[in-house]
Amino acid sequence: MPPTKDKRSRRRTFRQILGGVRRRARRAAGKVRRVWRRSLQLQVVTSTLVISVTVVVVLGVFLSDQINKSVINGRQSSAAQQAFADRVKIADALTQKPDDTKAADPGKTTPVDPLDEAMDTITGSGESTSKKPYEVLIFDPAKPDGSRASGSVQPENVPFSLQRDLGRQAQLGHYEPKGIRTTIAFPGSPGKLTVVIGAIILAPNGEYYEVYHFFPLTEEEAMLSNVRVAIVVVGLGLVLLLAAIAYLVTRQVVSPVRLARQAAERLAAGKLDERLKVRGEDDLARLATSFNEMAANLALKIHQLEELSQVQRQFVSDVSHELRTPLTTVRMAADLLYDAREDFDPMASRSAELMQAQLERFESMLADLLEISRYDAGAATLDLDSTDVRDVVLRAIADSEALAERHSTRFELRLPNEPCMAEIDNRRVERILRNLLFNAIEHGEGKDVVVTVGTDRDAVAVAVRDHGIGLKSGEDTMVFDRFWRADPSRARTIGGTGLGLAISREDATLHGGWLQAWGQPGDGSQFRLTLPRNAGADLKGSPLSLVPPEVEMRRTWRGHMTPVLLPAPMDGVVHED
Repeated sequence: MPPTKDKRSRRRTFRQILGGVRRRARRAAGKVRRVWRRSLQLQVVTSTLVISVTVVVVLGVFLSDQINKSVINGRQSSAAQQAFADRVKIADALTQKPDDTKAADPGKTTPVDPLDEAMDTITGSGESTSKKPYEVLIFDPAKPDGSRASGSVQPENVPFSLQRDLGRQAQLGHYEPKGIRTTIAFPGSPGKLTVVIGAIILAPNGEYYEVYHFFPLTEEEAMLSNVRVAIVVVGLGLVLLLAAIAYLVTRQVVSPVRLARQAAERLAAGKLDERLKVRGEDDLARLATSFNEMAANLALKIHQLEELSQVQRQFVSDVSHELRTPLTTVRMAADLLYDAREDFDPMASRSAELMQAQLERFESMLADLLEISRYDAGAATLDLDSTDVRDVVLRAIADSEALAERHSTRFELRLPNEPCMAEIDNRRVERILRNLLFNAIEHGEGKDVVVTVGTDRDAVAVAVRDHGIGLKSGEDTMVFDRFWRADPSRARTIGGTGLGLAISREDATLHGGWLQAWGQPGDGSQFRLTLPRNAGADLKGSPLSLVPPEVEMRRTWRGHMTPVLLPAPMDGVVHED
């Protein structure tokens, strides 16, 4: 029968409650783990507490066991001596002559049973003796009904194992006292831990009697209970005292370390004037002194580097600006020579053409240096506009087509159908794409260049893939360094300045985006530009994979490929694939 709606709703509610409890438990456990990992003082105090509890428990158990054995053994030794003295009295009573009588009545003489007189003597029931704190049972195996007992002791209270051992002794003729410690429930009282000592006494007529002494350990149990309580109280107090001592000691050590950590964090955040207070001359004081010296030297070195960097940036900026005036003059003269090159001899005409090309490269390099100097000075700004990235990609490809035709390179576009809107600086993003396309053309060895555009809810991405020489391991980050070349002996074929990728990375960072590279020798390389769709948003991922899909599929296929055994060639013929 299918469950009703009420049952399903109750189950759903129960699962929701159980899920909420689990989530709260996980959050609480996570908070506890974070507090434990971050607090050295808590770790030390907890470790000290655990070790102290272990040591105190072990010592307490050992001490309690030793005291218990000492008290019980002492009581058993004393009981054995008292039982021996009583057995001597009973033996003396059994050896009395028959004429040793007492007149129970002035008119007639009645003999008194020696066992009764001995019982009165050893149990303290007489007038001249005090009652003893134990009970006695004289058992006659021949006449069980004629047994003598003190107090509320009965023959049924005798442990069976003890009675059996005495019976075996009587049969073998060996008479040694036997003792046992057990719990006995006397009539009208709860069970008590009791030491029972049994022995056999021979009578002159050849008969024997079993004498049992019952020594209750009530007082000893009470004393041992008090001792155990005292051990627990003292152990708990000792553990708390050790925990307090550990807390105070670790606080003296951890507090300066915590202050040093906080000072180091502030120093790492750029507060170079951060220093520690030095108190005393101990190791912590020397640590604070060393930290202060390190901070002072670090601040001095950083200040020197900042001054040097400032001088270098100012030098690059000044030189770049100062070169513009003579470059303009040289440019004007070069243009006149270039326009009149047809009137020159072939060598002078070629020189005019080379000078014109190198001046264009020099102007491009000068513009890149000025741009780099603006980034170094922190003066670069964005002119944001909501733009379809596909249009920017198409403009960059249009600017690169002439260069691609000269290198016999074709572009393969993979654009999505829907618009890829993002808040970007069109000029800077277009410059990034042009640099990536020029780089792909230069290193693509005339093979096709694949340009892919992807988008998701948070970001847009453009990947430029070439099938040229590729990148070696570690070069995927070095490729963005200024003036870096994978092969220093290789000349630039398109007249680049060596600053294009460095400027592109700065442009991407200014947008809050990523510019990453992947490469593999023989498989070419791929550069991926990822930008947030909304200016100022943090990137969490990219719509496109950094590794080309075909390379990733080939890796997956190789990872799942299993070897196939081919049959051996017949008749000594080698078959070729």
